[in-house]
Amino acid sequence: MLRAYALFVLAGFCEIGGGYLVWQWLREGKPVWWGLVGGLVLFLYGIVATLQAFSSFGRVYAAYGGIFIIMAVLWGWGVDRRRPDLSEWIGAAICLIGVSVMLWRR
Repeated sequence: MLRAYALFVLAGFCEIGGGYLVWQWLREGKPVWWGLVGGLVLFLYGIVATLQAFSSFGRVYAAYGGIFIIMAVLWGWGVDRRRPDLSEWIGAAICLIGVSVMLWRR
């Protein structure tokens, strides 16, 4: 279980970080190499997701979506310096519960 969450977090860093670099290049005027590095990191995200032990693509990506939401809220707080409000924290907690139900239901 810990390995699954660690892979979800690693995939989240790859997707959010890669997307952030592309965003900075296209929207904030950063050099083109930011976009190229961002594209490479996004490519790595696709590889990391395949390392999950779950057999279903849909299940992995649906569960990852919940983890992504939590990480995006934290990224906005840590990188963009925008503190999440109560509704964002509640929504993130609901997503974490949903991810747990999808992955660990027997």
